Amino acid sequence: MFSSALKSFTSNISANYTIAPNPTSIAGAWKVYDGKKKSTGKAVSIFVFERKTLDPHSGGFGARSSSSSTRKLQEEVIARVKKESNLLARLRHPSILELAEPIEDTRSGGLMFATEPVTASLAGLLQDKDDQERAGGVAGRPSRYVVEEADGSKRRRELEIDELEIQKGLLQVAQGLEFLHESAGLVHGNLTPEAIYINAKSDWKIAGLAFAGPPDSSDSQSNIPPISLSEVLYHDPRLPKTVQLDMDYTSPDFVMDSNVSSAADMFSLGLLMLALYNSPHTSPLKTNCNISTYKKTFSSSSSAPTSSNNFLSSRPLPKDLLTAVLPRLITRRPGQRMNAREFQQSQFFDNILVSSIRFLDSLPAKTPNEKSQFMRGLPNILTQFPTAVLDKKVLFALLEEMKDRDLIALVLQNVFKIIKLLPSGRRAFTEKVIPKLRETFVSPGGRSAPTERDTAKEAGLVVILENMGLVGESCSGKEFKDDILPILHLGLESHTHSVVDKSLGCLSTVLAVLDFSTIKNEVFPTVASVFSKTSSLGIKIRGLQAFVVLCGGSAEDREALGDGLDGAVQQSKNSKSSNSAVLDKYTVQEKIVPLLKAMKTKEPAVMMAALAVFRQVGKMADTDFLAMECLPILWAFSLGPLLNLQQFQEYMELIKSLSSKIENEQIRKLRELSAASPSANSNDLMNVGSTDAFFGLNDAGDMGENDFERLVLGKSNNINGTDKLGETLRLQPQRSHSARNSPPVFSWSSPAPQQASSMATQSSSNNVFSQQIQTPPLQPSASSSTSLNNFAALKPTPPPSAGMNKAFPSFAPLQPSLNNTTSRNSNPASTFSIPPPPQYGAGLSRPNGDTTAPKSSGNSSGQSQKKGLDAYESLL
Repeated sequence: MFSSALKSFTSNISANYTIAPNPTSIAGAWKVYDGKKKSTGKAVSIFVFERKTLDPHSGGFGARSSSSSTRKLQEEVIARVKKESNLLARLRHPSILELAEPIEDTRSGGLMFATEPVTASLAGLLQDKDDQERAGGVAGRPSRYVVEEADGSKRRRELEIDELEIQKGLLQVAQGLEFLHESAGLVHGNLTPEAIYINAKSDWKIAGLAFAGPPDSSDSQSNIPPISLSEVLYHDPRLPKTVQLDMDYTSPDFVMDSNVSSAADMFSLGLLMLALYNSPHTSPLKTNCNISTYKKTFSSSSSAPTSSNNFLSSRPLPKDLLTAVLPRLITRRPGQRMNAREFQQSQFFDNILVSSIRFLDSLPAKTPNEKSQFMRGLPNILTQFPTAVLDKKVLFALLEEMKDRDLIALVLQNVFKIIKLLPSGRRAFTEKVIPKLRETFVSPGGRSAPTERDTAKEAGLVVILENMGLVGESCSGKEFKDDILPILHLGLESHTHSVVDKSLGCLSTVLAVLDFSTIKNEVFPTVASVFSKTSSLGIKIRGLQAFVVLCGGSAEDREALGDGLDGAVQQSKNSKSSNSAVLDKYTVQEKIVPLLKAMKTKEPAVMMAALAVFRQVGKMADTDFLAMECLPILWAFSLGPLLNLQQFQEYMELIKSLSSKIENEQIRKLRELSAASPSANSNDLMNVGSTDAFFGLNDAGDMGENDFERLVLGKSNNINGTDKLGETLRLQPQRSHSARNSPPVFSWSSPAPQQASSMATQSSSNNVFSQQIQTPPLQPSASSSTSLNNFAALKPTPPPSAGMNKAFPSFAPLQPSLNNTTSRNSNPASTFSIPPPPQYGAGLSRPNGDTTAPKSSGNSSGQSQKKGLDAYESLL
């Protein structure tokens, strides 16, 4: 309904402002909408009056009303509504509602104007309080006022009315009345809860000036018409109550004396105070807008509000209010009432908190010395203020004073203490404090480069750096990066060493909020630049402590015992070392270590701070880097002429620990390599390029007798893949490591001692043949043992082809057999014989553990072919 009503308006306000679809509150004849200017985003409140509320069909007029009287009544109401906005445009005071856009008469007859942002009217706030109390206390019902956050989310706006809030609000209303009575020369005439609005700063503002006019005793000429009591006191039942005078808050001066004076507003103020403490929160007068009922109420002292009947309040009243204030406000005689100035000086406002708020309100008019003294003493009483007053009143007032450069540091000290006290401190910091910090310290272009030294500004910067932990907790990472990080850069680039020291000292807090990319690309380069350029030993040490933090440690680790390389975590009691490095290993090795290497100073404090950095580097750097880069630097630092014995020993402990780490890591690598590819025996290092291996002589024993026969007979056909020299082209089986390492055994070699007994049994003809004929060496045994099994080096080969066996039967391959020993020695007269193979009997085992009987050679002992030397001679 409200949104459709707004669409019917065609005005400058609706064109230049974004207006919420639903009203936030309703005060009197006005519906209040939240608005925002499209060009600047400035928040405002849009007051809308709908003319249709005066139409007869709305119930405001009877059916017998003539059209002429209807138009007349409508014009009178419209005139009073416009009068209210026009007076707001003329009156400028902190306690008068501030007008942002003048009233506009739209085509549909509706009226609208814009003011500063308001939260609610006092009448709406009291109604909300009544609903809460009827629902079972303050926590029984949530606030009905909903506000929209900057991120688009909505939350309920909690409004509180405690004793201090009431005192502060009444004091502001009194200040507004003083301005109206003494400066503007006006009488409000209708001071009710609906005529008072509460803005976003929790200030009470006077509005509702539709019935305002000059007093009867005024001698000055005014273009504002006087109040016509005969008209305003008469309540027309055809008109809504919201556009008529509320007689429940009217002074008897109007009704009974027909006198318009400023004292009438003070009587209305007294009734307003009673409504704040009453239950329900309404006026003790119940006149039903009837003059006769009103006069009857004041005709008797028992029905009129007096001190004897607790001023008709259903609740106990504060003692100061009951004894000193209300008797001088709610009295029948106007001359006995106190004026607005006297009301502000009453005992009701005589306490430290109200006096502090009053001082805050008048702070711009105070001298610099008074401002400084006030700011220094304010932290002592901040805990006594209600949180709502701190959030909406005190914090706003303090932030407004940050434009005074001499007060920046003192203001920020109080601001950060308030943020700690507020339950919603995070929201208050992001919405109110951060914009002021950015406005004060950061230029519009982004990071603020240090120009000339500003001591007042640097003092405020130090306060921010001291509270960086609270700042990090009160904003998100993006807000910190966009708004706080430029301020940190300003501190790091300052020409004052104390500011730089504070900036480096809060680095651990900063790193917990920012992401890795921002730390590496924006924070670390600035820290490194400060470290490399500074000539101060203190800044040098603080920079090294910052490097420790960037490497995953803490600034307190310098005093910790041990280096942490053995896996035991040893820290000082106050140390809060992080579990992982902030910077990556590449940055640490390629950026931080060269900075340490380039240091020229050999002061012990700097050297020991560098030692703490190397402890952290040792936990994350590669062992090769530690050996080639870090250890030489550590040795150079350890031999510094200014180090004492204890400091030298600490260096030596780290050097030994790093060396041990390097050694253990290298041993581990070599063991892994040995397990993956077994290395050669150290005794065989000289055999790597042996001539036997180079010329292939080691494989001579692999040539079978058939190959030898083809070679010496000159047969050129390549059988079984042999070349012209008779060397086989087939892939030779790879011999074991032990076979290559064992020495070859020849037939003429002296047998080992354990072979002597078996060798003695061989025929003497074999020895003669061994001396006369040089046979090719036998293939070395595959076994490294020196037993008789070494003589079984000849490997069984496949039987030769049938053609070859027929042509040269005597050159058939030798096959070990247990049954042919008799046939081999059957011709003792022959001068050529081949030693028999070892006898596999008791005490002898077959090579390689083979226990199966060898295959028969295929040559019968009864064959008549030539054998031995005869066959050889015939061949030649």
